[in-house]
Amino acid sequence: MAEETIFQKIAKAVGSYAPGISAILAATGVGAPVAAAVAAVGALAKSFGLPENSSAETIATQIMNSADMTEIRLKFIQAENDFQLKQRDQELEIYRVQLADIQNARKRDIDAKDNVNRILAFAIVAAFIIVVGGVLFGFGKVESVLAGTLVGYLSAKCEQVLAYYFGSSKGSDKKTDLLSKTDAIK
Repeated sequence: MAEETIFQKIAKAVGSYAPGISAILAATGVGAPVAAAVAAVGALAKSFGLPENSSAETIATQIMNSADMTEIRLKFIQAENDFQLKQRDQELEIYRVQLADIQNARKRDIDAKDNVNRILAFAIVAAFIIVVGGVLFGFGKVESVLAGTLVGYLSAKCEQVLAYYFGSSKGSDKKTDLLSKTDAIK
């Protein structure tokens, strides 16, 4: 069996006191982004009063040389909270960029005095309806794989058109996710 990396050793040390950090560090090198590991190590360094750009080895040494386990656990919890807060800030920034993109597209549509977007949207929806109808009613002799590809592609484009004009379901998906995480009413 391969020797544990420094990230995996730290992940074991922080264990259940900082599960988010532990999960990221344990998966570093096998799927987790390195940037997430750097942020996790930075949060741990900050909780120990070290510079956020401290190396993983420095953090491991600090953990091993600390005698007071209660203080270490509190530092792990503090680091976990800082790490989670940083992740939420990054998610918020992503939502801001997405919203700005949507607003710019809508503003362009309002400011433009042409009907190009509307004509393209109508053409995409009409093509979807015609192709699906043709495939379902057997008007065209097409290989099933090709038919599936065409319908899938047109379906995705039609979905984008509808999301543009009527809004997307991202908010609904988020609401469903939040509701699934709540306790049932007794």
